[in-house]
Amino acid sequence: MAEDFGIIAWHEDGRWSVAELTHSRDLSAIMDQLNAQATNGGAIALIAIEEDFFIVARALGSQMQMMISDVTFALESDLAADLLDMLDLPFPEEEDEAQPGGDVDLLSDLGMNAMELEALCDDPELFPDEQLDAIASKLGFGNQFSELYEG
Repeated sequence: MAEDFGIIAWHEDGRWSVAELTHSRDLSAIMDQLNAQATNGGAIALIAIEEDFFIVARALGSQMQMMISDVTFALESDLAADLLDMLDLPFPEEEDEAQPGGDVDLLSDLGMNAMELEALCDDPELFPDEQLDAIASKLGFGNQFSELYEG
């Protein structure tokens, strides 16, 4: 996969629904779409940016949580730089090592804790779409993610 891909997932009536995210590189559009879909369980956006990094965003009530798989991509991606700015995270230096940033615990109440998410971010064998597939599977909507992604 060499292009961007984003999905939005929300939980209602005991099951997950999944749809394609319309704007994967526009943070305000992502937040608008999350807020529009938010249910009692909130809504989650999973976004892969080319073969570089991924973003997880979650709207829960009036609260917005976000994380990025590798903060060092802020050096070459406006989207990553905007996200670090929004999260009030320090801008990386050229020599910084890859590391996730933001609220890596944002999925813990859904069954994926920060350690699991960080381990996924640190796996050099996986592309962002594969990392997102693992997240979707862990949260319980892996099949819907695969159908949408491969469809």
